[in-house]
Amino acid sequence: MENAMLWTLIVVCAISFATSLLILPRFMAFLRGANILGIDQQKKGRPLLPSSGGLPVAFGLLAGLMLYIAANTFILQGTVNLTVLLAASSTILIVSLVGILDDLNIRETQVKARTGTREYRQGLRQWVKPVLSLAGAVPLMAVSAGASDVYIPFLGIVDVGIVYPLLLVPLAVVVVSNASNMLAGMNGLEAGMGFVASLGLGIYLLTAGRFEGALISFALAGSLLAFLAFNWYPAELLPGDSLTYLIGSVFVTAVVVGNAEKFGVFIFLPWLVEALLKLRGRFAVSSLGLLQPDGRLRGRYDRIYSLTHLFLRTGKYTERQIAVRLVLVEVVIVLAAFAIFVR
Repeated sequence: MENAMLWTLIVVCAISFATSLLILPRFMAFLRGANILGIDQQKKGRPLLPSSGGLPVAFGLLAGLMLYIAANTFILQGTVNLTVLLAASSTILIVSLVGILDDLNIRETQVKARTGTREYRQGLRQWVKPVLSLAGAVPLMAVSAGASDVYIPFLGIVDVGIVYPLLLVPLAVVVVSNASNMLAGMNGLEAGMGFVASLGLGIYLLTAGRFEGALISFALAGSLLAFLAFNWYPAELLPGDSLTYLIGSVFVTAVVVGNAEKFGVFIFLPWLVEALLKLRGRFAVSSLGLLQPDGRLRGRYDRIYSLTHLFLRTGKYTERQIAVRLVLVEVVIVLAAFAIFVR
């Protein structure tokens, strides 16, 4: 049974990867033709690139999930909870739509963002995005996804009852989807860290026998791997908020559906730390550095307001080197989570 589950997850991952890889070039042409462009801020000449890369990733993710649901209904006839999977898909789409709307708010001339950078994308107001992303929790609340038995430090496992679907789930959806949008700005960073986190979560859920959550995680991992082929340094396509919100929505959905709160919170630590650092800067600071003639980046601030600033303040690293190091940090955190939570 476990071998069958593993091979099913590999097939779903492969379908998501192949679908995204196939449509990514076509989406890039569409985005450029529709003038949905972003500035690659840390490159010489600051080139304009197609943005909103979450769209093709979402197509790949949903292709894997929907084909599995169809196969399960008409061929496999397994015991997977399709209601939960469909609710999870709805949550992912609703939250991703918030990022897409943010990406589509583009001006003909550059505007100054709150972070001080100049961009064509104005985006939604800061308070609007958490409010809109709250709607993404409704499908999970409606099917009462997850288990109400929650681990609370010093108290152990506590059954919080109706508080879980009506309070904790919407709170998690809003926090995770918005926090995932904060650690960004380097080519390959968002998709690289998201790939590591989703693959690690998927493997954990597989070992725990929580197939629905593992299915969602593996589908995202496959799509992100395809996206990295176009987003790794030097990028041909920028992720935009549509991708960061997609990653956050998939992550929190898989954690809730798979009852993996402790493991999920642990491997999400970099994003939580980033959110606290951005709060320290009142969400008006940038994660980006200033490009130097030798290709290295130096920081904009005297204090640390982002995990990227730990590297930027030295002035010794290029954009690619910073992205690689932060992805490796996530690899170490995921491995540590397995060492702590898997017995």
